Order: sequence, then C-alpha cells, then structure tokens
Amino acid sequence: MESPKVCLTLTGKTLAEDLEFLNKYRSYVDMAELRVDFLNQDERLYARRFPSMAGVPCILTIRREVDGGKFVEGESARTILFARALSFADEDRTKNFAYVDFEEDYHISSLEDATLAFETRIIRSFHDMKNPVRNIQEKLKSLNPSGFEIPKIAFMPHSLDDVTNLFREASRLSGNNQILLAMGAMGIPTRVLGGKLKNFLTYTSAPESIQNTSNIAHLDAVTLGGLYRMKSINEATKIFGITGWPLSGTSSPELHNTGYCRHGMNSVYIPFPAEIFEQALEFSEQVGVQGFSVTVPHKEAALARADTVDGDAMEIGASNTLVCRDGKWIAYNTDAEGFLKALLEFLNLKNLKRRKVSIIGAGGAARAVAFAVHKSGGKACVFNRTLSKAKNLAEKYGFDYAPLNFESSPIIRKYSDVIIQTTSKGMHCEEPSNPENDPLYFYDFSGKEALFDIIYMPKATPVMIRAREAGCKICNGFSMLLYQGYKQFELYTGVEY
Repeated sequence: MESPKVCLTLTGKTLAEDLEFLNKYRSYVDMAELRVDFLNQDERLYARRFPSMAGVPCILTIRREVDGGKFVEGESARTILFARALSFADEDRTKNFAYVDFEEDYHISSLEDATLAFETRIIRSFHDMKNPVRNIQEKLKSLNPSGFEIPKIAFMPHSLDDVTNLFREASRLSGNNQILLAMGAMGIPTRVLGGKLKNFLTYTSAPESIQNTSNIAHLDAVTLGGLYRMKSINEATKIFGITGWPLSGTSSPELHNTGYCRHGMNSVYIPFPAEIFEQALEFSEQVGVQGFSVTVPHKEAALARADTVDGDAMEIGASNTLVCRDGKWIAYNTDAEGFLKALLEFLNLKNLKRRKVSIIGAGGAARAVAFAVHKSGGKACVFNRTLSKAKNLAEKYGFDYAPLNFESSPIIRKYSDVIIQTTSKGMHCEEPSNPENDPLYFYDFSGKEALFDIIYMPKATPVMIRAREAGCKICNGFSMLLYQGYKQFELYTGVEY
C-alpha cells in the first residue's frame, strides 16, 4: 500500500498569508493547493508567482461555488484567471504549477493544451456537495478516458454505508492514480486511510484556517500528521476506532493514538460515526478494523451482534468494546471498571458500602454504572422517565426505582450521598440549565450531594454548574473516559497503556 501525498489546502486571503501557513506546517505535507477562489480580488492576479515562493509542488484550484468554493464571477472570468496563472511558464518546472484542478464539465482546449506543453498534470474533479456517488469505477473511467489525468471524486455521504462502498470499490482498483474522498464527519476515514483507497493524495488544512473547509470536514495538518500519523500508515498498520451517533467531540482518538505512539506501535484509531450499528460492523469488516469502542446509542446492539460475550458485558447487558479475534467479534464492557475507579477516586473511598446512590437514566451507560455500584456494595435507586426501564434495571440488583420527575425529589434526596448522571443531556451544551439539557432541572441541590456526571464535554454540564453553585462536590466523566480507555487499549493490544 503506497502512502498518499499530503496536500495542504491554502485558503488565505493573500499569497503572503498562504505562504505563512505553508511554512508553519511544511513538515507535515508534501505539496500545497492554492485556492485562488479564497484570495482577495487583487491577489488573484498574482497567483502565478506562488509556486516559486512555495518550494513544493503546487495545485492551482479556482473552485466554483456550486462545487463548494467561493468563485462566483462566472466561467469567462475564471478562465482568464486560469490562463494568467498557467502562462509564462518557467524553464525550471518547480516554479510552475505542477497540477491544475479542472472540474468534469470544464473543458477549455487552449488551457488543456497549455498544461501538456508546460507538463502540468490535470486533476479532473467531480464534486457532489449533497449526495453520495456509488458507481465509483464507472465514474472514474468517465473522468479520465485518456488515462493521462488524475480523476477525483468527492461526495457527501448520507450514511456510513456510502463510505464503506467507497472502500469496497477502491479495493478493486489498481494503481494510485485517483483521489477518492467522502466529505463531512463520516468521511474522516477516507482522509486518514487514503492508502486503502489507493489515493494519489489527501487534503488537509492549516489549523488557523480550518473553518474555511468546515463544510467538507478537512482534518488540520497537525491532527492528520501528528495525531493520526497518516504518512506512516501502511499495509501492516492495525486499525481500531470508535462508533456511535452522533459522534462529535470524542477524545478517544487522542487517547488511543497517543498510546500507540508512546509504545511505538504501528496502529491507528479513527472515528466512524454510524446511525445504525450494522453499518459500523460492515464498515469494520470491509476496512479491516480489529477492535472498536462503542458509544451511545449502540451499546446494547453491540452486545447482541457479538459472537462471544465477556462475563461482565453479559451481566451488564451492554458492550462498549468489540475486539475481532480469528474473525469473530468478542464483546467487552470496560465502562463499569473505568467508572468505579474514577468514582471511588473522586469520593476518596475504597468502596460504596453504606452509601445511598441515585442513578439517573437507565440506558447502556446506566447498566454499567448499576453493575459497578452493586459490585462495590452501594444501595441505589434508578430514576428514568420511562419507569419500566428503571424497574428492569433496578430489580436486577435489588435496587429501588422511581420516575425521573419533580414528584421523585424526596426520593432523590434520600439517595443523595452520590448522584450519578448517566444520560446524554447536557453533552456539548454551554447554555444555562433548562428541561432539555438538565435531567435534574426540577431538583434543588442542598449542597451536601456529590454529583458525578459521566459526560466530559463540556467540562461542566448545566446540572454540574447548578450543583457546584449550591456547594456540592462535582466531577465529570473525563477520568472515567481515561480508565475505561486504558482497559480498551489493553484489550486491543495486549499491552498496558
């Protein structure tokens, strides 16, 4: 598997700004794409100068708005800019644009002849900003009938299945004379694992200008080259990852990839969001994922689809970790162990004996929490808006249960040595407390409670802020993330983190 070149997409307003970004991240990239459509009007006239300034092979791109760019002045004006940037070729080829990006429907004979004369290669691109492309091989042939150009397909997937299909289709291709990319958060695997797609190159952006490519979800150069170590990925690289829906703001790739780097392992850990768990499983089997973390809402589905289930996961009834061994998926649950270690550390206790605990929620995370509380000797009451779910979980361990509403405030007070919040309410939320982001909005903290919220983004959820203001001791789920992640790392690699 040949590693794709890494191309820094430059979206500054001036050539000087673009050169500054290139110099700053030069060690992470092999080449640069000058996005002339982002330049100020007067700067566009001097695009011809950039290759000699850059010192790396450069792509000339003037992207139309319909294809995700900023150029709106019309095709005549764009053709003139292309001509200016490609004209007056230097005898030293390194001072000319090495590549130019022409869309599928953009054919100007004089410009195409000039590229041949100047030995500038054409990237023939097709973009669909709204829909997936499924007939990949057929589309590649239509983009490059002569065989001399580099065909590029970039599309917006509707589901992880569209990304899986891209990898499936690419596995049948020979050579690396194409660029295949899925845009958006679901497309991150196509950027990190470009070698598996047999891509000629993959694109990245400067961290300072990453917002300019937010609609297509570029990874910044430091993340792609540093965290994911994309240039070192090869046939022997072991692939791990995380799935869930929606999967935004997860810290797991940083935790696991840092561990692989520390131990000198040829491994990578990537996110692959899936609305349906079966999509995540099919993606993993197509790409060769050897183990992955499972987060909401797929923990019960992961358990059901596993070939073998570890004892703790079976007892809990949910799995947050799948490992593939000999072609079979084994389900584990590291949430309970990670949670209990983090909770006891927070409370400075050895166990939960004689402690009365409120468990808020009855989903997959709550199952692991209830298991851990019971294992550590605590007495608990499970609160959930759907009472039957609270009842099913509570009776498993001889706990009490109650509806999650105002009328249960006295019961929460009774079980208020520790309140454990296990729902997703408050995740990624910076707003003041309200019924939509605070599962305990109706409860008045006395200041004596200890609140543990398994959410770690943001650092303080609305319910945590209310509890802290009342004088309560609070803790988020970051230490739980670390401890359960350390155990996952060991399950994946056989080595302690």
